[in-house]
Amino acid sequence: MSFLFLGAQTVSRNIRTNEYKALQEKLGKGWNTWYNNSEMSHVLLPEGFSINLCIARPGNSDYLKEILKTSKFAKRDEVVNLGLRSDDGSYTSLELIYHDEVFAVQSATDGVDEFILVSPKKASKSQLVIEAGLLWGKDGLIEKKDNQIKASFPTRNITVQTTGLTVENAYVVNTSPNLVVSLNNEIGIYTGKSKTLDEIKEMIVEKKKQAENRANNYGDLSSAFKAMQTILAWNTIYDAPNHRVISPVSRNWSKGWGGFVLFDWDTYFASYMLSLFNKDLAYANAIEITKAITASGFVPNFQAPFDYSSYDRSQPPIGSTVILAIYNRYREKWFLDEVYDELLTWNRWWPKARDMDGYLVWGSDKVPKNTYNPDGSINTMQGAKYESGLDNSPMYDSVPFNAETGKMELADVGLMSMYVMDCNSLAAIADIMGRQKDAKELKARAAKYGTKLNSLWDDSVGIFLNKRLDNGQKSFRLSPTNFYPMLAKVCTQKQAETMMAKHFFNPNEFYGEFIMPSIARNDSAFKDNDYWRGRIWAPMNFLVFLGMQNYNLPDAKKAMIEKSKALLMKSWKEDGSIYENYNGTTGQGDDVGSADGFYHWGALLTFMSFIENGYLKPEKK
Repeated sequence: MSFLFLGAQTVSRNIRTNEYKALQEKLGKGWNTWYNNSEMSHVLLPEGFSINLCIARPGNSDYLKEILKTSKFAKRDEVVNLGLRSDDGSYTSLELIYHDEVFAVQSATDGVDEFILVSPKKASKSQLVIEAGLLWGKDGLIEKKDNQIKASFPTRNITVQTTGLTVENAYVVNTSPNLVVSLNNEIGIYTGKSKTLDEIKEMIVEKKKQAENRANNYGDLSSAFKAMQTILAWNTIYDAPNHRVISPVSRNWSKGWGGFVLFDWDTYFASYMLSLFNKDLAYANAIEITKAITASGFVPNFQAPFDYSSYDRSQPPIGSTVILAIYNRYREKWFLDEVYDELLTWNRWWPKARDMDGYLVWGSDKVPKNTYNPDGSINTMQGAKYESGLDNSPMYDSVPFNAETGKMELADVGLMSMYVMDCNSLAAIADIMGRQKDAKELKARAAKYGTKLNSLWDDSVGIFLNKRLDNGQKSFRLSPTNFYPMLAKVCTQKQAETMMAKHFFNPNEFYGEFIMPSIARNDSAFKDNDYWRGRIWAPMNFLVFLGMQNYNLPDAKKAMIEKSKALLMKSWKEDGSIYENYNGTTGQGDDVGSADGFYHWGALLTFMSFIENGYLKPEKK
């Protein structure tokens, strides 16, 4: 997708603490794959100097300049399999397939210089074009001289060389200083003083071993760690206009949205996963999405450049729960100081804007007519569905939307459960911060909406049901969200056991080789296999798992953990893909064009294994 935007590139955010300012300054340094649009662009920050690797075909107009991993439905010329890498860029690896030629590309850095190794699987007719450039309007001077690329900056000078024999190709469509080398054998590219191919390999072997040793520390979960850590690290980029390092859902989504896109619950989930192994990135992502709060008082569905944000709607309120979990791991109070006011404002917004007859409902507000609205979803039922995060869920088919109030007229079990959880988590944060008055207020709201949520239990069906508020009718369409009251701790142990026996372990509804489909298998919409109509989504499994943790449900929890992990590892072992969603019957991710092939919240399918095995316990001081 592509859009035309008219606003500013920068986003407005209120940063309070010196600790966070210093954290972002520390993150934005060194060699890494910072540039969103190509995974073969190696960039040095803060200079913005880029070594961009491109592929040319002599005698052919093909020129592969920007290289990205996508699903097969994107029909790009290249296939990219992203491999093991470090969060900080000290080691990266990928496999590139282009016109039936295969290249392994690895990089390493010693903290000063960059080392890159390009290894053709067999002698190739292609050429490697080593472009040099300055990204994001940074200042500097670059020139090519004596088969070297030289870059000058106020603080340092950089020289780029290659171990390959340079050749001439005047037909390469390139306007930047570059070196062209044949790909008929292995090639090294490096900065700094002269290095041999063996010296480059030695550095790469050393950094690869460090990355492998880190993963091996997780024992039986080492492969699962590689999957989760790899997708989060590859999707971490530099947002130059806002001087920040962030981890959007995927590079493809960021490119399509004009530079970057941060989705609400997706980004909180990313920060939760990152808290396992990279505190700074966990803090950065949790803080940045919280700071996206609108003037109306809610964290938006999305934030993108050029003032493109969802000013009409929010998304599932999981932020306080994630931030409390991160705090409990690292115990740094400044982190809470940075986000508390926004979290409280957001929590207060829900009952003010989304209460209907004492229940909480999804919605989409009226906003000024000049608000950018490319798909016409503002103040519509579709906008309310987007707020739920379940864009086309059958649960909302035929439910009325009131454009005057901006509300979907459905008491939503999932929303109310997550909101009560949010109240409880934020009350715990308020207690930590000595905000007793706020804590009392939050606990009162949790009790109020917990009571209303309890009223949605249906004893004859054995689960909590959504309820139409226009006519009082119960909705018998079942989704994993019907299990979410376990998150709010409002159901009894007996009710939780009943839901597991009647519904979770029911093969006609949610159980099977692959779990949990986004609508029950016996629902007429399951066969649609379209987005939230029958496909499996990692965040749903993960939230049900978090709810299970509040009850004694060992068999159900074990099944959730093991089957979720197996689903993720299926595609990871096949081709290194982690999908946005999966087929509820076959477990495939690449059977539909709407499932991004490298979308980071898919890794939630294995993240629960790390929680269960105690890896998220408080870090020892």
